[in-house]
Amino acid sequence: MIYVFIVFLIFLVMGVPVAFAIGASGMVFFLLNTHFPLTHIAQLPLTQVQSISMLAIPLFILAGNLMNNGGVTKRLVSLATLLTGHMRGGLAQTSVVLSTLMGGVSGSATADAAMEARLLGPDMIKSGYSKWFSANVLTFTSLITATIPPGVGLIIYGTTGSVSIGKLFSAGIFVGLYMMIVLMVSVAVIARMRGYKPVRQNRATWKEIGINLKETVWAVMFPVILLVGIRMGFFSPSEVGAFACFYSVFVGAFIYKELTIKSFITALRDSIADIGSIMMIVSLTALFGYGIPIDKIPQKMTTFITGITTNPSLVLILIIILLVFVGMFMEGSVVILLLTPILLPMCQSVGIDPVHLGLLMCVIVTMGVNTPPVGMSMYTVNTILDCSLQEYTKYMITFLAAILLAIGLLAFLPDVVLFLPRLLY
Repeated sequence: MIYVFIVFLIFLVMGVPVAFAIGASGMVFFLLNTHFPLTHIAQLPLTQVQSISMLAIPLFILAGNLMNNGGVTKRLVSLATLLTGHMRGGLAQTSVVLSTLMGGVSGSATADAAMEARLLGPDMIKSGYSKWFSANVLTFTSLITATIPPGVGLIIYGTTGSVSIGKLFSAGIFVGLYMMIVLMVSVAVIARMRGYKPVRQNRATWKEIGINLKETVWAVMFPVILLVGIRMGFFSPSEVGAFACFYSVFVGAFIYKELTIKSFITALRDSIADIGSIMMIVSLTALFGYGIPIDKIPQKMTTFITGITTNPSLVLILIIILLVFVGMFMEGSVVILLLTPILLPMCQSVGIDPVHLGLLMCVIVTMGVNTPPVGMSMYTVNTILDCSLQEYTKYMITFLAAILLAIGLLAFLPDVVLFLPRLLY
């Protein structure tokens, strides 16, 4: 497998698209081990995406696009502004709350960052916020989306590692709210230091909030309905994806009445592009990962790390360092697909809970979309706001430090992360 990894890294350095880099490097294993039939090269990618549980990924992507085009997003913006507009850096705080609310809609950190950059970015700059502050807020707050159900990373981790998606979703709710608080505090501190003013003079009254909730309750209840549905056994993770699509069409077409034939077609077109790129990567990881158990990579890595230490806390520190580094160079879903089969057995051998590992992994690798050199959310937001990479990176340290501190607390407080899953399951 060492040759597979070397070829993969060479392709990445050459700028080969990730999906093709994964597939081509995975083929190296079969070329070097000729006793395996070459027909596996065609069969494995097909088998990978024929899993019933994998249906959740395209279905949730479609549901997110249906909601975006059905009027849900703008109502969530209205609610977020109402709740946070009286705070310092009100529009930035709106972004934090909106990312929390959008977790149950988009499921994608990059999609969330792009949407908020177009929606809030121009107004933030007009209100006197610097471009670097606006860009950093819009990218880092999208981390929340990775944990709030139905985060795509959680689904990929659960299906790849055979971990309960219901438990991951329930743990993700707390982690998402925790990340929201961390980022709101960070924004408030920076806003006070730079003198950014609120967008509202007065705190919203309960009456105003109540009136707004009547409009947004269908969107706010979405992740709750999904979690309760899975917990009560009404549907499996793949079935809940189908329900999510139905729910999105129902709310957009009959409640908000904004999902027209035209917007429905737009949602389908966007979904096809998103699903195609993600599922291609998912399918080709079957070639890359085929040789991992055959060459006993999990066992060897376990032996190596446990040879250094068997202390679960130290093992977790080493894994966090690894994920931070790898996440800077590879897309989050790819990292989860490639490393879950390696890291999960090792963590279980030293007593680390799979759900705890899954939440940490999703947050850490998603952080990579906000940092150089290949941060997809970072480039997307900087392009939309016309913010230079140098300016963004220079002032990124404050937000990065806050997130790393938050991750450290999550790592060493597993009982807090696992409280809700243990309560429900």
